[in-house]
Amino acid sequence: MGAAIATETLTATDRCDRCGARAYMRVTLPGGGELLFCGHHGHAHKEALTAVSASIQDESQSLSGTPAAEGER
Repeated sequence: MGAAIATETLTATDRCDRCGARAYMRVTLPGGGELLFCGHHGHAHKEALTAVSASIQDESQSLSGTPAAEGER
């Protein structure tokens, strides 16, 4: 699994590079690039990012207090 990185907490101004939603994951690529993902896209790509030794800061646990969407209950 990619190493956890200590960096600034993500804020509401940090947006997913895939869809523009609030970012809850920051990925630092081995070459130095950085990507931000919402919880959905971050988890969808987490396995592939881990395979290339990307460092992943995952703050999606902060979503656990959010009510489930209709149909997910």
